[in-house]
Amino acid sequence: MAVKSKSGSNLPKVIWKVEILNADAVDDSNGEITKVTWRIQNFSRIKDQRFYSENFIVDGNKWRILIFPKGKNVDHLSIYLDVADSATLPSGWSRYALIRFAVIDQIDRRNSISKVTEHEFKAKEADWGFPSFLPHSKLHDPERGYLVNDACLVEAYVSTDETQGLISHEFILDNDSDEHKTKGDDGVKAAIDNQTTMKIEAAIEPEDPTNKDMDTFFSSLESELLSSKIIVSREEAEEAVTKLEDAMNMTPVDFYNSSKFSTLKQPFKILASFNCSSTTLTIEQQNKLLAMEESMKELADRAAKAVEDKNHLSEKQSMKLTITNSLDSNVVRYKEMESEVNRVEQKLAALHEQVEEAQKEMENMLAERKGIFRSSKRMKVELEALEKKWAEYETKAEVAEKEEKTVKAEWEGMKDFISSIKGKI
Repeated sequence: MAVKSKSGSNLPKVIWKVEILNADAVDDSNGEITKVTWRIQNFSRIKDQRFYSENFIVDGNKWRILIFPKGKNVDHLSIYLDVADSATLPSGWSRYALIRFAVIDQIDRRNSISKVTEHEFKAKEADWGFPSFLPHSKLHDPERGYLVNDACLVEAYVSTDETQGLISHEFILDNDSDEHKTKGDDGVKAAIDNQTTMKIEAAIEPEDPTNKDMDTFFSSLESELLSSKIIVSREEAEEAVTKLEDAMNMTPVDFYNSSKFSTLKQPFKILASFNCSSTTLTIEQQNKLLAMEESMKELADRAAKAVEDKNHLSEKQSMKLTITNSLDSNVVRYKEMESEVNRVEQKLAALHEQVEEAQKEMENMLAERKGIFRSSKRMKVELEALEKKWAEYETKAEVAEKEEKTVKAEWEGMKDFISSIKGKI
């Protein structure tokens, strides 16, 4: 894959490379492993807490590397493998990966730090790795080669095959395929180039063996032991028969649940290898005995599957009963609600009549209010007209009052005159 470079005046520069390693190139591997080389220059310029690599594909799945340059709540460089498209995957997705991370010492590759892990990735665990991968004190130590010219070199080896063997720490130390060294530092470049041909004689144990490490080792050891010739005593053979009889006295289901199958491999092997003058087994008996080992496991699996299927039916019957009871309750409640609906409809009808009466009463009040408004408006006009002539009316009233006094005086004079005439008659 072509190397890509990202640069900017204030941004870290990244050189990115993805390779496929075949089984022939990886001493402990059974198939292909994807190697990712991620050189981050201007490392100290990274401002984000999280810093993601580009996406890369392994077995059709999208991945990316995630680092916490300042640590994920610890004083270490933190490094993880992340499912790049987890946000768009369907509900219930899962994805397996076997990973070995390495931070390369660019001065002496033998001092590189690597750690291995495996994980079943899910929606709630879409990234997995090491929060405390490399202490900051070592990462920033100028005597070490983890940061050279402010460049950090990260490698990741990823496989999604659950049967895949582990890539060894020695392989990482012995193989330096990074073609993009830190420019401007010939001494560092020479040390890195020379390291590609250096072989490590002492075996280095994995720092933290995983379940897969141990399973692979003991499976290989078991195959070697089974292929070896062993001498079995009569006491060992009798003890082996006793163990097998104890197992056969169990029901297949109890045997399945007991997890004793792994403990019977040795008794089967002992009996198949037992040989003495009076009890030598024929080849056919030996083959049948060895075949029984797989038959016992198969029968136990079949019995457990049968019980599981029966229990499954019981669960479905219980579910059916629960649903039926719920439906019966719903039918009863539906009929009750039907009666309630009729009652409410009648109440609404009565309320509708009251609303109509109230509506008529309101209409009458509104009509009366309009009549009051109109008559008041007319009287206001009349009042305004009176006020305009009020001074005139007051003047006439004053004149009328004077006239009334004058008339009254003249009237009294006439009255007095008549009275005087009456006295003379």
